[in-house]
Amino acid sequence: MCLLGINCTYAGKNNSNEKAIDLFQAGKGVAVCPEQLAGFTTPRVPAEISGDRVVNKEEQDVTRQFQKGVDEAVRLVQLAGCTRALLKARSPSCGSGKIYDGSFTHTEVDGDGLFAKKLKEIGIEVETEEG
Repeated sequence: MCLLGINCTYAGKNNSNEKAIDLFQAGKGVAVCPEQLAGFTTPRVPAEISGDRVVNKEEQDVTRQFQKGVDEAVRLVQLAGCTRALLKARSPSCGSGKIYDGSFTHTEVDGDGLFAKKLKEIGIEVETEEG
């Protein structure tokens, strides 16, 4: 959803992306935000993956909430028959290939966000807006 210009990022902003908007307008996309489906507010405390947990900047473990959002988002993309996903780079939900390391210093490490990882596991091709 953030790639479609919807203000749903942790900072209450969006990550508008022309490719995502074009696909959606052509009827080839589904708008979904696992973090919104998890019930997080906008704006919200930023979170990053640290080991096998998702922790917010206030050091609260929010893994369970993130997983709830991922489960709901996966259900939606399966109902829609999606085979590919265009996701937000480095997000703890949507990052693919690179995510932030959990130190909140914008340090990147190899890895996938929870939603991207699950989509790959069920055979959905994942790419980020960065290519």
